[in-house]
Amino acid sequence: MKHLPNFFRKGQVRRLLCTHGFCTHGFAHARLCARGFCTHDLARTALHAAFARARAPCHRPCARSEGEEWQRLRSLLGRHLLRPRAAQAYAGALDAVVTDLLRRLQRQRDRHPQHLVPDVATEFYKFGLEGISSVLFGSRLGCLEPEVPRDTETFIRSINTMFVMTLLTMAMPRALHRLFPKPWRTFCEAWDYMFAFAKGHVDRRVAEAAERLSRGDAAPAPFLTDQLAREKVPMKVIYGNVTELLLAGVDTISSTLSWSLYELARHPGVQAALHREIAAAAGDGAAAPSPAQLARMPLLKAVVKETLRLYPVIPGNGRVIADRDIRVGDYVIPRKTLITLCHYATSRDGRLFPAPEAFRPERWLRRAPARHPFASLPFGVGKRSCVGRRLAELEIHLALAQILRCFEVQPEPGGRPVQPMTRTLLVPAADINLRFLSR
Repeated sequence: MKHLPNFFRKGQVRRLLCTHGFCTHGFAHARLCARGFCTHDLARTALHAAFARARAPCHRPCARSEGEEWQRLRSLLGRHLLRPRAAQAYAGALDAVVTDLLRRLQRQRDRHPQHLVPDVATEFYKFGLEGISSVLFGSRLGCLEPEVPRDTETFIRSINTMFVMTLLTMAMPRALHRLFPKPWRTFCEAWDYMFAFAKGHVDRRVAEAAERLSRGDAAPAPFLTDQLAREKVPMKVIYGNVTELLLAGVDTISSTLSWSLYELARHPGVQAALHREIAAAAGDGAAAPSPAQLARMPLLKAVVKETLRLYPVIPGNGRVIADRDIRVGDYVIPRKTLITLCHYATSRDGRLFPAPEAFRPERWLRRAPARHPFASLPFGVGKRSCVGRRLAELEIHLALAQILRCFEVQPEPGGRPVQPMTRTLLVPAADINLRFLSR
């Protein structure tokens, strides 16, 4: 039996990361997968967990809970989000947001003589926030309006600040935090605003539900906050989970839509085939595709899978088993050891994916020798996989289908290829600027 080398168990970097308790998207090994590794937690990062415990000890989101508490919260959220029919119940709310997105893209492209929409990731970031808020508490934040409300703009800036400060505060040794307190203070202020923003919307939603009940209107509302309140989930738990869901949904939507359209613009043959598929399944009318019609769009799903293979939102993550040693194959991993996986690398491994750097959605359509089931894990796997996966996929599919019905998307004239880079999340190293031509 082998043990991991000492450098896996010792050293300042390992202690720093293990102290802050990283979680993972899923580890490409069946034994570890069976332990149910989670997803999207790196987006909230180790420092987020440490911050939230110190700053808001009673806000216990599902992603950071353990044991029976975690099982109860996960079961409850899964019932409202992971079941396909449960996620499909939000299609109506998302359709309205997609319609507003199309209007905003039209406004933005009309301002440019070449019908260019600059920095599409920012537009889809606002769309993602608007979409998840409509599901969580039925609020429209005004992200897609010509003038975005000031509190919403501050919330968006706070999210960006949190991610930027995450890297800085994580890299700084603890002693330097006393000498240079501003990065940590800025990080905490960003989280304070995000918690307060979410709490205000939750409180408003709960007050509206109580008012309806007082008028004798007992019809259940389709929003997640109402459903959690009806299940008598403590308010502090609702605050924590809603805040995390707000953040988890935004970057997945923005990144996947941006990279999908970037690749489709560079591969017009794939885009034309996808447009034909959408027209055949949903027609050319203005009505949004129904979930049943989306189910008849295999190429659409393949495009999203291929995009997430090439550009996983979380490029690498880790896991600490705190309470016991574990055995993986011929290795014993001591407890409190950080295990990391760069699944950006595994999903671009030529042994698993022929022509790994190429955008080939058809690889997900044809019958081929079975690839490793954990070669690409954008949403994780197991009991702690992404609880919002069905909702994110529905929102992405609806948006892509509607955008491609209305527009042909082309690269920026003279634009250079855009490479990904890591900023806690995987993001474009430069703005993705695309032409949106009316069909």
